[in-house]
Amino acid sequence: MSRVAYVNGAYVPLSDASVSVEDRGFQFADGVYEVWSVFDGKLADYEGHMTRLARSLTELRIPIPMTRQSLTVVLKETIRRNRVREGIVYLQVTRGAARRDHPFPAPGTLPSVVATSRSVDFQKAEAMARKGVAVLTQPDIRWGRCDIKTVGLLPNVLAKQAAREAGAYEAWMVDELGLVTEGSSTNAWIIDKNGKVRTRDTQANILRGVTRAAILDLLAQEGLELEERPFTVDEAKEAKEAFFTAAGAFLMPTVSIDGVKIGDGKPGPVATKLRRLYLERAREEAI
Repeated sequence: MSRVAYVNGAYVPLSDASVSVEDRGFQFADGVYEVWSVFDGKLADYEGHMTRLARSLTELRIPIPMTRQSLTVVLKETIRRNRVREGIVYLQVTRGAARRDHPFPAPGTLPSVVATSRSVDFQKAEAMARKGVAVLTQPDIRWGRCDIKTVGLLPNVLAKQAAREAGAYEAWMVDELGLVTEGSSTNAWIIDKNGKVRTRDTQANILRGVTRAAILDLLAQEGLELEERPFTVDEAKEAKEAFFTAAGAFLMPTVSIDGVKIGDGKPGPVATKLRRLYLERAREEAI
């Protein structure tokens, strides 16, 4: 079965899907995106992603293209037409197509809306989580508004590629003070030598991860001590456990950083439990 994309009001074969060459997302990375995991054909963490999408659009002053109800219909129909039971659905909204010029186009320019969906082998991801993955650190060279989920991801792409070329799964960004900010497409966490769960606070230049927020709720539920403050690369390498979170990765245990083994080199009990609890809740609450 050929895949289907939603593009500006129409569902079309993926091979035929297109936007204008003067779309500002293509020419300026002037747009935002969201990714929902799909469980049994349903949207996981629905509210968190919708809320963040609205915030990102507002911060960039891109008009919200349709009501939340209408957008939900688009997402679910895109999932249905692609026959996705377990996978992801991707949404991108740009400022629209207009003559190339740096200032915003004329009022009334319609945003471009694109949605795609594909199946993912979550069993493969589960096998990876049981083994754990490696992380490579990279300098954080991104812009100053990483709290907005924009499509301008070139520094992230370069960091992720460096990780893959080094045999690692993910890259963790490091600022000029030697502190970990976040991953190339994830939020970074450790359980430090004192047994405290630590992740960078969202007042810093990091994304307000939806999966991150869900993990914070689970930490409170489980009575685990949390500190929302940065950690150094050395602290991460000396941690009892490390992991990262994202919509696609859920919660992925990290067993080495720059080739240095974390703990005993295996996924730790806290990360393993939190992953299980998150997936149970996400599946139960998907809509």
